[in-house]
Amino acid sequence: MENDFAARVRHLNKTYGHDGNIVHALRDVSLDVRRGEFTAIMGPSGSGKSTLMHLMAGLDSPTAGEVWLGPLEIGKLPDAQLTLVRRRRVGFVFQAFNLVPTLDVRGNLLLPFELDGRKPDSAEQKWIDELIASLGLADRMTHRPHELSGGQQQRVAIARALATRPDVVFADEPTGNLDSRTGRDVLGLLRQAATEHGQSIVMVTHDPIAASYADRVVILGDGQIVADRARSSAEAISAFMLSLEVQS
Repeated sequence: MENDFAARVRHLNKTYGHDGNIVHALRDVSLDVRRGEFTAIMGPSGSGKSTLMHLMAGLDSPTAGEVWLGPLEIGKLPDAQLTLVRRRRVGFVFQAFNLVPTLDVRGNLLLPFELDGRKPDSAEQKWIDELIASLGLADRMTHRPHELSGGQQQRVAIARALATRPDVVFADEPTGNLDSRTGRDVLGLLRQAATEHGQSIVMVTHDPIAASYADRVVILGDGQIVADRARSSAEAISAFMLSLEVQS
């Protein structure tokens, strides 16, 4: 059923350049992300994994093919409408946290609602309060980003991404700037968001340990999906990635 999918792409192509200098970033990629599924996207540099995430999130437009968020095909939406769809259906967690330095934790958490010109309703506020408690942020609400550790900043970024209960949260190397222990905590939170709250997560990563937290691992090579694996250990993912490099 289409309602089972938080995000889908069909026969997706993305090229850059023109005339004799064309780069094929993605070639005929089709992918479904189910609701409540944690998907890791992996691949070597230049494989197209970041391009795929940007297209799925509506941050870039495809050269050809379809991009769906929930029931909406967004690939050809006008910019103003696409901005609204992103604001209401998509959450983002970035490697660099991307918190607003002049806002405290509460201000950063409420920013998606401010940008949408509204305040959380009672059910949304209850959900935000649950996020604050579960992420251990209750005593940090008046702190600004520079007063927080990297792990605390990433927790705020995750809470902000989840606050509006978007169709899908896109995480771009979310542990890249964290030490290994803090990174594991953050991955556990993303895992929990999928398992306990039915949140769809799409995470781009180069790290087999990070990918091992996901329900499935989609591996790209030269702009195409070369593998779509069920949840695997970090060791199995590493071995598979190494085998791909040897084959190439």
